[in-house]
Amino acid sequence: MQNTKLVGPVASYIAAANAQDIEAVTASFSEGAVVRDEGQTRQGIAAIREWAAEVTKKYRPTVETLDVVHADGKTLVTCRVSGNSPGSRVDLRYAFTLSGGKIERLEIS
Repeated sequence: MQNTKLVGPVASYIAAANAQDIEAVTASFSEGAVVRDEGQTRQGIAAIREWAAEVTKKYRPTVETLDVVHADGKTLVTCRVSGNSPGSRVDLRYAFTLSGGKIERLEIS
């Protein structure tokens, strides 16, 4: 059986992303957090807010959690992402690194 249980800032991030609530997405991250997505790296709350707004406006994505694994200090979440993008309904891996109850790093591949 697959584990799809999310807790803490990862659960908050996924819920906020699905609600397309940019401020709630941003609140899931620490001040110096890093996001790596689509070959770009964004660091800090202002850059992450800009990234979240761009992604939401461009793709209107929804994320369905398929599997959750905790390994090597990371939370690895396999998600099915749907939205207004070419090849919509794609499975992506989100690798979260947490610190102090916030997301310190997110890599989407």
